[in-house]
Amino acid sequence: MGNLNYGISTLSIIPVRSEPSERSEMVTQILFGEHFQVYEKMMGWSKVQLSFDGYEGWVDTKMITPISARRFEKLEANPAAIVTDIFSIVPLDEQQTTMIAAGSSLPCWRPYKKQYSLSDSVELSMEGSFTYGQVKNARSFIIKQALRFFNAPYLWGGRTPMGVDCSGLVQSVYKMAGITLPRDASQQVDLGETLSFVEEAQPGDLAFFDNEEGKITHVGIIWEKNKIIHASGKVRIDNIDQFGIFNVDTQKYSHKLRVIKQVLEREE
Repeated sequence: MGNLNYGISTLSIIPVRSEPSERSEMVTQILFGEHFQVYEKMMGWSKVQLSFDGYEGWVDTKMITPISARRFEKLEANPAAIVTDIFSIVPLDEQQTTMIAAGSSLPCWRPYKKQYSLSDSVELSMEGSFTYGQVKNARSFIIKQALRFFNAPYLWGGRTPMGVDCSGLVQSVYKMAGITLPRDASQQVDLGETLSFVEEAQPGDLAFFDNEEGKITHVGIIWEKNKIIHASGKVRIDNIDQFGIFNVDTQKYSHKLRVIKQVLEREE
């Protein structure tokens, strides 16, 4: 294993792959400002574990900005602000900027100064919209953010409006609301309370769908009046009932309902 190293993403997206190869599938992405542990290195690749959700995979070592163990502990102890604008331009230092996507983190956020820091030396100012901690009215906030992903293309392993998968959409909009969910639908299904009927669900509740083998393969966000926001081909809105998702374009069922989970407090 060697010594543990630490890193942060100063790129808008770092692809995380299942194996140490460019040809290997992308399983998730590290977004700007997210930090991670590096615990194995091999031929220009590093095996990392993301602090935000514990997800593991391989990244191109050239994409990592190394940080000290002390800095890592500071990032663990100080919450980040989460960017809610679909896209923003942020400063990296006095000279450089980069474009980042919704769901990115602004580490060691100082709310009064509206400043964040990627290193110990420089504090950077940030304009735009962000959340800090858990938002009030989380249900309506989650729906509003999910609708901003509308028509985003489906991308396996994606977590941004430029390309997102079903569980990435759910994880990202909940992250913006200040709530940490696991990365995959098969992990997200373990959270919250089970609801018996679609009609009981409130906006922001999660619906999970399985395949023939009974494996959870899809998740979406319940909206009002039996509608669901989910990523299938693109982020779209379809109808949902006790059987599953009814695709409004094909007029056929596309996903078989397994369970509905309430992760948020109920609103009276």
